[in-house]
Amino acid sequence: MIDLYTDATPNGRKVSIMLEEVGLPYTVHHIDIGKGDQFTPAFVRINPNSKIPAIVDRDAEGGPLAVFESGAILVYLAEITGRLMPRDRRGRTVVLQWLMFQMGGVGPMFGQANHFRRFAKEQVPYAIERYTKEAHRLYGVLDRRLAEVPFLAGDYSIADIATWPWVARWEWHGIDMASIPNVKRWFDEISARPAVQRGRAVPG
Repeated sequence: MIDLYTDATPNGRKVSIMLEEVGLPYTVHHIDIGKGDQFTPAFVRINPNSKIPAIVDRDAEGGPLAVFESGAILVYLAEITGRLMPRDRRGRTVVLQWLMFQMGGVGPMFGQANHFRRFAKEQVPYAIERYTKEAHRLYGVLDRRLAEVPFLAGDYSIADIATWPWVARWEWHGIDMASIPNVKRWFDEISARPAVQRGRAVPG
């Protein structure tokens, strides 16, 4: 049994989608980041960085194991289930490089675009332009890659699960999906997956 600590954010949805895809039983614990639940002593013991998502695998070898950082959680779940990441070195490397592309580029840059375009208390034109341009550049990288392969690492994998929830907010980034048809095809195909639809609805 997995305990999932999450909220309705792109990073949180990565893990609920993954759990639905691999069919592991899990219990949802809603961490309301708007109310500061992530700073409670109980949650800090699970994730000392006070961010969602985090999991506790109660059945881990050696006793319950807490895992934080969404990318690390995806790798962990892929490894314990043998799903959604190849075991051969070449295939694994391709998945991991696109996962790191999301973790180091798509997530941080889309997140900054979200903040300055939608949530900042004051308009900061330089920041809006900077992060919007970088988000659009990253969409271009994705579109060129997806012109070559159906999914980011060839086959559907944790790299797609990590990236899809951020692309789901494409309207926030001022992107025209018609300009990135390969991303649109990829996005629509993943959106139609029942496990993705269930995972997106968590925490409900």
